[in-house]
Parts: sequence; structure tokens; C-alpha cells
Amino acid sequence: MKSETTEPSDAIVRKVIVVDDHPLVRQGIATLIAQEGDLEVCGEAASAAEALQAMDQCMPDIALVDLTLKDSSGLELIKDMRIRFPKVQILVLSMRDEGFYAERVLRAGARGYVTKEEGRYRIIEGIRKVLAGQIYLSEKMATKVMGKIVGGIDPAGTSMDELTDRELEVFELIGKGLATREIAGKLSISSKTVDSHREHIKQKLQLETAADLVKHAIQWVQCQKTI
Repeated sequence: MKSETTEPSDAIVRKVIVVDDHPLVRQGIATLIAQEGDLEVCGEAASAAEALQAMDQCMPDIALVDLTLKDSSGLELIKDMRIRFPKVQILVLSMRDEGFYAERVLRAGARGYVTKEEGRYRIIEGIRKVLAGQIYLSEKMATKVMGKIVGGIDPAGTSMDELTDRELEVFELIGKGLATREIAGKLSISSKTVDSHREHIKQKLQLETAADLVKHAIQWVQCQKTI
């Protein structure tokens, strides 16, 4: 059964690349897209390196990107995509909390956000809206973003929102149990830089000790897994 979105009979076929570290998820999305006459999957990738290589080969019109990848942050991949492939539109498809991540992915260069638990209709609609040059968010999130633009204040903001993308990445790796040296190696930065990020995170989250930071980070990671 096709989605309820309307597609013109003479539509040009637009190419999609799917970036997700779960093979079954990629297969499901590819099957969904294959049912649409004006869309086709031209490539798949499980990591940032694979994604950039695949994009070089198939030159997609749009990339569907998860925020959790094998070797890197989806946010960092989005930034790299915008630099290397500025004409490719990007739609995030993730289990992560839209309320926290949507603004970050828009700032990174994506044009929309769809959570994986939403129906197939939303995914296809999101792809077509983004390809048409529009921003695609849930109604609730769109209202929040517009409220910030108009009023300049986010009454629902939290201290976590103050973390930079890199600080958030370090924070999540701390929550996954990685030590400073391991984080440095994974992110290709120095241990000194990691320590600096740790201190900034503690200050922004008003945490007193390293133990408090680790505890808070673990709780954050566990919370994200339940969303």
C-alpha cells in the first residue's frame, strides 16, 4: 500500500541515502521508500565514513540520518554533509527526543526531524516536504521553535540546552562509561581538551564533582534509551 501523500504521475525520481547503524532499520526504510514511485534508495550506510563515501558515489537528493551511528555523532556527520554536499537535503530520523535535539539538528544543517515511532506517512511526508525546500517538524516542536524566534525566550529550556554539540558528545560518552583517554581517541582530540570539556560541562550543569558528572551522564544516557 502506498502512503497517503500525493505524488505527481510524471514525477522525477529523487534519490535517497539511508544512514543508520541498524541493518533492519535500513531495510525497513528502503522497503517503505520502494513503494513510492517518485523516490528510490540509492545507498545505505552504517557509519559516517560509509555515508560520505556512498554520497560521493550516488549523489543523493536527500539523506535520512540517525543521530546514533557506529563511529561518530550524527550531528557531526550532518555538519560534514553540509560542507561537502551543500545541495543534499537532510532529514533526521531518530529515536532521540525531538524536543531536545530538533533545534540542534537544524543548526547543524538538517531541514527536518522525524522520530522513528511515528508512522510511515510521516516519514514519506517529511522526505517530500524537505525536498520541496520546507522545514519539517512535529506541530508541537514547530510551535516551540517559532516561539523562540518571535519571543527570543524558551521557557522550557534546561541547563542541558547550554551544552555545545561537542560538550554533549563528550557528556554522552562519559555516560557510556568511557574514560578520558578513550573519549579523546574516539573523538580524535587530546585528553587535555576532553578534561576542558568536562570542566565546562560541570559548570553548565552545576555539578560539584567528577563523580556527580559521571552519575548525571549515566542517567542521561539511560533516559535517552527509554525514549
